[in-house]
Amino acid sequence: MKHLLQLLAFTLIFTSCADRQKENKKASLPPISEVYDSFFEGSLALNPLLGNRKGINRYFNRLPNNLTDEFRAKEVALYQTHLDKIQQYDRAQLNASDQINYDVIVWYCKNRLGANHDFVKYLPIDQINSLNLYVPQLASGSSFQPFDTVQDYDNWVKRVKDYTVWLDTALVNMKKGITLGYVHPKSIVLKIIPQFEEMAKGPIEEHLFYSPVKNMPKEFTQAERLAIETRYQKMIKEDIIPRYQKLAKFFKTDYLKAARSTSGIGTLPSGPDYYKNQIEYHTSTNLSADSIFNLGKSEVARIRKEMELVKKQVGFEGSLVEFFNHVRTNKDLMPYTDPQQVLSNFDDIQKRMAPQLEKLFDKKPKTPFIVKRTEAFREKSASAEYFPGNPDGSRLGVFYVPIPDVISYNTHMDEALFLHEAIPGHHYQMMLALENERIPAFRKFTYSGAYSEGWGLYAESLGKELGLYEDPYQYFGMLSEEMHRAIRLVVDVGLHHKGWTREEAIAYSLDNEAASEASVIAEIERYMVIPAQALSYKIGQLTILNLRKEAEKTLGNAFDIKAFHNTILDAGDMPLAVLEQRVRIWIKEGGK
Repeated sequence: MKHLLQLLAFTLIFTSCADRQKENKKASLPPISEVYDSFFEGSLALNPLLGNRKGINRYFNRLPNNLTDEFRAKEVALYQTHLDKIQQYDRAQLNASDQINYDVIVWYCKNRLGANHDFVKYLPIDQINSLNLYVPQLASGSSFQPFDTVQDYDNWVKRVKDYTVWLDTALVNMKKGITLGYVHPKSIVLKIIPQFEEMAKGPIEEHLFYSPVKNMPKEFTQAERLAIETRYQKMIKEDIIPRYQKLAKFFKTDYLKAARSTSGIGTLPSGPDYYKNQIEYHTSTNLSADSIFNLGKSEVARIRKEMELVKKQVGFEGSLVEFFNHVRTNKDLMPYTDPQQVLSNFDDIQKRMAPQLEKLFDKKPKTPFIVKRTEAFREKSASAEYFPGNPDGSRLGVFYVPIPDVISYNTHMDEALFLHEAIPGHHYQMMLALENERIPAFRKFTYSGAYSEGWGLYAESLGKELGLYEDPYQYFGMLSEEMHRAIRLVVDVGLHHKGWTREEAIAYSLDNEAASEASVIAEIERYMVIPAQALSYKIGQLTILNLRKEAEKTLGNAFDIKAFHNTILDAGDMPLAVLEQRVRIWIKEGGK
């Protein structure tokens, strides 16, 4: 008994010492904001371009080469270090805001540590989403790269020097990728070739990279102007055009010969594991590919029923597939002869909906936005998109609209498109977060596509509440946009998990939506090179819609739609599981 009591006493003493050590360790931890700041600085150094895009005016002279093993080692060190740091803190002792920040860092770091760098390394260039398409946007002088001072012009030359290193690395990696089995499908390569050919020709003074020289500030001296002209001519002649020529030739010969006949990544080395990781990243869920595929099928069937009602409303007597073709080819829905008319129509949509916004939102961004046509060099393969502005107002948000052929531009989805990309979609979602000084800077880097794109698609569902969709064809356009995202669940999984061909995916899309064949082809080829990204929209939208239904049912008359929208938007981008927890706490607290 005596020994037992001694053992118990020793155990209590040991436990007490361990508890004190734990408490002392916690007490010695720096403020958690230092972890946020450190993660932000590390992320910014690794990806300054993303920082610039989100209004951070630093590192305009740098473009790190993300195609090297050295870069990946730095990424891994950043994520592992900060995962270890953040997990030293007791989450339960943090306030609500810091719990969100904690959860975001843990989720983001774990997912990025599990990513396969080989897909970035050996497939660096595609037709829609690679660096070679964004850098020319910057080179045009009409994007977020500044060209206001002589230093700005010097910064761009230095950044272009880094870009040429990236292009050289991309070529080396793609050659190795051929031997390892990492190559694009032939249809993708055929889209890439003309993009490189366009940038591989002169004259120098007409080249896109020469644009800033034509628009130099009036304040520059003659000597400064001459020096800039000389440097930029040399840069284009010796660095830009030769590399684009070399890559164009490579894509037309060696790479095209090696291009694969399969459409999805399932047959590539580690393709299934990579797709699983990308599903987790883009949906911020643990949903399986098969469950997503089945959800997509279910949503397609539901939306088809709603489309049948619109078809009946407008008096069309053929089948739904025939109605799709009617909408695609209806000349009344293709009224424009000048691209400016397309842009002006979006301005008209904004004016019509503006009086209704206060019914649903009591917060709006301070930063304005404009509607612009997508640049000619990329609009044939581009989708409509939104680029955020600077929170200080020095750069406006931009809603880009591709208009490759204005005569065939169909307007039936314009209201839904505006709601998604502009107001109250991405412009509200991104700029309210960027302008919110309570959100730590690192949260401008972490990204949950399901939250962002889910909000954009949810915003489309608000059209009737905002005084839109009075024209049945515009309402059908909203259904078409929702159908488009439901189809994505089916065809993306079909391509990358079930072995579908490009042609099977195109046929499924054309059977279930009214988009033109050219548009459908561009979309399917987009999914082929950005696996799982297309899944984010519908998964996120359904989550937000279900949370709204849950709040309305639980709160009853106490439900405030403005407060609900604030709860979704106020804390910025986050994984869906974190969003669900946040909204349910808000509901539990009475919706206040």
